[in-house]
Amino acid sequence: MKQNYQKQLEELIRNQGESVPKLLLHSCCAPCSSYVLEYLSQHFSITVFYYNPNIYPEEEYRKRAAEQRTFIKRLSVRNSVGFLEGEFKPEEFYKAAAGMEELLERGERCYHCYRLRLLRTAQTAREFGFEYFCSTLSISPLKNAEWLNEIGRELEEVCGVKWLPSDFKKREGYKRSIELSEEYGLYRQDYCGCIFSKKQRESEKKKNNTCHGK
Repeated sequence: MKQNYQKQLEELIRNQGESVPKLLLHSCCAPCSSYVLEYLSQHFSITVFYYNPNIYPEEEYRKRAAEQRTFIKRLSVRNSVGFLEGEFKPEEFYKAAAGMEELLERGERCYHCYRLRLLRTAQTAREFGFEYFCSTLSISPLKNAEWLNEIGRELEEVCGVKWLPSDFKKREGYKRSIELSEEYGLYRQDYCGCIFSKKQRESEKKKNNTCHGK
């Protein structure tokens, strides 16, 4: 039976009462973090963990990381939001994606990319004593929330840090992220991040332009 992760999150928040647990929140970019931070900072003390070895090229990675830092400083929040950057080692992503280079976005390669980033988040959460870990990735309609929560639950058992159930696109979360991105003038990229998604998007654009006679 399909699970409602948003309802699970809301119940968890209700049950925690007035406490403000520490959450390590993996983020892929500032736009995706916008609504998530606005929402979760009402209930958690958050540190954004920017670990994304999948992003290509390095210039793009640096641009997204800088935008994330800037947005955190500008956003008005109820509880504190900090920033922690992981190491940028693209070889970690290419190792995880080996043999799946030709797969389309949203396929098995993406699953392994999710797991790579969530594993490092869970390990870092354990190292620094966070009560919960989570990711902004489910805000996107292109990301598989079932996979993300499945991986999160697995890593909760492995690393001993609680996973925060989530599907942030619910309750018009994605729509709100678009609004906040416009309000703050955030840089919104047109591909997920890796070289394979970049090539796929460029191919789709070329095909669309050809179909429209451009």
